[in-house]
Amino acid sequence: MNIFLDVLLDAVLDSVRMLPFLFAAFLLMEALEHYSATWINKTLTTLQKTGPVAGALLGCIPQCGFSVMAANLYSGGVISIGTLLAVFLSTSDEAIIILMGHPGNTDSIWRLLAVKFLIALAAGFLTDSILAGKFPDTKHIEDLCHNCGCHSRHGIVKPALNHTFQLFGYIFIFSGILNLLIALAGMSAISTFLLNGSILQPFLTAIIGFIPNCAASVLLTELYLNGAVSFAAVISGLCTNAGMGLIVLFKVNHNQRENLSVAGLLYLTAVISGLAIHLLSGISSMN
Repeated sequence: MNIFLDVLLDAVLDSVRMLPFLFAAFLLMEALEHYSATWINKTLTTLQKTGPVAGALLGCIPQCGFSVMAANLYSGGVISIGTLLAVFLSTSDEAIIILMGHPGNTDSIWRLLAVKFLIALAAGFLTDSILAGKFPDTKHIEDLCHNCGCHSRHGIVKPALNHTFQLFGYIFIFSGILNLLIALAGMSAISTFLLNGSILQPFLTAIIGFIPNCAASVLLTELYLNGAVSFAAVISGLCTNAGMGLIVLFKVNHNQRENLSVAGLLYLTAVISGLAIHLLSGISSMN
């Protein structure tokens, strides 16, 4: 019974801390919808050109709420796919906080942030340059509230609150299911799939990183601190660990081809980055 109570409490905490970010994202989109089309187009053009820089920087802040916000903004057509990818890749959820709680890991914190920022920046700009025009920009902010009929009568605050709490319920249910599975199976069961010191680690940790709550970042960081996974492997895992961002993307963006492309790009970038760091570390140790 205590397990279920703990799972319930964790699900509540995981969901509640998303509320400010969810509301801010929806409020921003509601506000944008009420401005002129000319101003919106100019703003979107600017964001699409420089978005990966801002996305990579925001993602470095130790809070997965920015990935949720980015998923909503992308679904509303406000930011580019490269900017979305940059946010997802640079997000580390609880990893930075855990490292800060262990004295003597200052170098690891800065190294992790710097490496993930550079990966996010490069991947974001490269994705935008390659996929520019690949997905027609047919999305509109108002698509997120299709047929709700609330804009003309209730301004922007009430519609934003309405959509915030709808998505809050979805996150709460999903977090509860995931927390229950982790509580019953145990994190140690997940760690047995890892191959310590193997070049295959980035492939495995990148898959674990897709677990859409803080459990993945906690597990990966603790394994790294205990020497069970390498720096290359933890980078791969934390690159795919975008918190609830990816789940929210699949929920609010109806173009599943785009969503699958984002997930695929996340995994590909994470694995390539991990392999590159692993090989570079091996070369460095030989010199």
